[in-house]
Amino acid sequence: MTTQMIIRIDPEVKIRLGKLARMEGKTTSQMVRELIEDYTRDRDIGTYIDDLWDRIGGKLKSKGVRQRDIDKAIKEVRISRR
Repeated sequence: MTTQMIIRIDPEVKIRLGKLARMEGKTTSQMVRELIEDYTRDRDIGTYIDDLWDRIGGKLKSKGVRQRDIDKAIKEVRISRR
């Protein structure tokens, strides 16, 4: 389900955005949706952390590190900090 949002924008900016959207074969609404989605994704710390863990996990797996090795290392660190 989607919802409508009304914004105020400088007329010249609207014209320029419309031209850019047409050049990319998109509507102005598509462009605005993509910009907002990109903005919120780029600034969402949870998404950033999930992506970071995915990249770290990928690198560890490529080096042959197993999940149980990671779990063991985490457990050891937690015990040592008590």
